[in-house]
Amino acid sequence: MAFPSTSSLCITTLLLVVVSWATSASARNFYQDFDITWGDGRAQILNNGDLLTLSLDKASGSGFQSKNEYLFGKIDMQLKLVPGNSAGTVTAYYLSSNGSTWDEIDFEFLGNLSGDPYILHTNVFSQGKGNREQQFYLWFDPTADFHTYSILWNPQRIIFSVDGTPIREFKNAESVGVPFPKAQPMRIFSSLWNADDWATRGGLVKTDWTQAPFTASYRNFNADNACVSSSGSSSCTSSSSSSAGNAWLAEELDSTSQERLKWVQSNYMIYNYCTDAKRFPQGFPPECSMS
Repeated sequence: MAFPSTSSLCITTLLLVVVSWATSASARNFYQDFDITWGDGRAQILNNGDLLTLSLDKASGSGFQSKNEYLFGKIDMQLKLVPGNSAGTVTAYYLSSNGSTWDEIDFEFLGNLSGDPYILHTNVFSQGKGNREQQFYLWFDPTADFHTYSILWNPQRIIFSVDGTPIREFKNAESVGVPFPKAQPMRIFSSLWNADDWATRGGLVKTDWTQAPFTASYRNFNADNACVSSSGSSSCTSSSSSSAGNAWLAEELDSTSQERLKWVQSNYMIYNYCTDAKRFPQGFPPECSMS
């Protein structure tokens, strides 16, 4: 029986160390990617950085933001929302820039009475102008388990997806005079806060503080396909932008995804600003007429 030489064993051990180091180095965690920004201890990073929780009680909510700024990206986060009677609470998860003419891409989850569905509220701001709300019910209980909420943001479009199913597409409509978010780097933000003056049935249902603390949970953040912006430069160079690894920069919905989008919008959309004639008596915003 032949035994490996000492040199072979050393090489094998070295390779194992390198592979182990590379694996741990590539595994992201909340300590690396995010800062807790408010909440006085109500936000916590747990499980060696694999889990982040936000909590809300009568005194305060809580929130966090990404260390990095991004200018375009394909960004995933898994959330498990506040269970039970969450009326009056809002869990916001969004991208936003700074300043008075900011850009923003919003997921907001509006709590509700036990047994009633959450409302998923989406909006897009460009140059400080929003008012582009679309709202949905979900086809599952978002409080029972983690689900993946994704934003694809490239120069041509913004696509909101849930568990890989697109629910909304906002196309670049600069050709008809609509500003599009493409020049301002944005951070990722999330917060859990009390909005019982408007969140649930227009503010008719108030927060039941006997149910506090309310807690939302986060895991499996992924921004591997995103352009980190720092001091005016981007991690996506012109050469890398054209590579297969950055195909998301030109990604669009294929025919299957378009069918899934239609399915969601036909069955689960409960508000669309592009069909609210009372709100726009002088005519709908120009992007609404784009196919």
